[in-house]
Amino acid sequence: MITSHEKAPRLGARFRFHDELGQFIARQNREREFACACPPDATVKHMVEALGVPHTEVGLVLIDGKSAGMNERLHEGAQVEVYPHSRSEDCAPGKGGPDEVRLRFVADAHLGGLARLLRMAGFDTLYDSGFQDDEIVLLSGAGERIVLTRDTDLLKRRDVELGCHVRSLKPDQQLGELARRFPLTRQARPFSRCLVCNVELVAVARQAVEKQVPPGVWARHRRFKSCPSCGRVYWGGTHWERMRLRLGALIEIDDLAHEGC
Repeated sequence: MITSHEKAPRLGARFRFHDELGQFIARQNREREFACACPPDATVKHMVEALGVPHTEVGLVLIDGKSAGMNERLHEGAQVEVYPHSRSEDCAPGKGGPDEVRLRFVADAHLGGLARLLRMAGFDTLYDSGFQDDEIVLLSGAGERIVLTRDTDLLKRRDVELGCHVRSLKPDQQLGELARRFPLTRQARPFSRCLVCNVELVAVARQAVEKQVPPGVWARHRRFKSCPSCGRVYWGGTHWERMRLRLGALIEIDDLAHEGC
């Protein structure tokens, strides 16, 4: 038994964080192996987050050259290598198919532009500028959603199982980041959701929207979609064409012409 005047002996381990994970740790420890004193009962997750890296950003851990889980306890002299998620693993050919889990997101209050782009690409993305951290955590768990945020403390919360730290400041670059980590290209269903409500759009008869759209639009277009929640009407006009080109460039989809209204 350890008395109040004694401290449990700490164990020595060596760490190396690879590639973009270096941005989370102290500058002097980037791109190198470094020693660290750990509590005697420390797990991989405990030490990785204590050193600054959210558990959601870790794709692979090796201890003494062997794959290890985040809850594995460290031992004296452990050589720990930590790698980020690999796009080649997440998006490998053959992983797609009818049973593939559809990506769903919840974005924090600072990522409104990214949320709109994700909805534009057809992804179920919850967003509200008033979201608080506790609400985001609840939404992520209830719907198995990926938390999108620039707040590393939010990603370190125990109840956040799926998350992604968004590094870029501009929405277009942020979407590009996600496309490099997740199979956005394969799962995209452009222009299938309301950009405001996040609800799936439904096709409506042309005659049903005559009084809801400008006369010139109604005369030029034959296909329309509507949001069952807010009633907004969408059609394939010049704005749609600009969005189509923007999306195609960001998530590497060459032909979006068949999608939309």
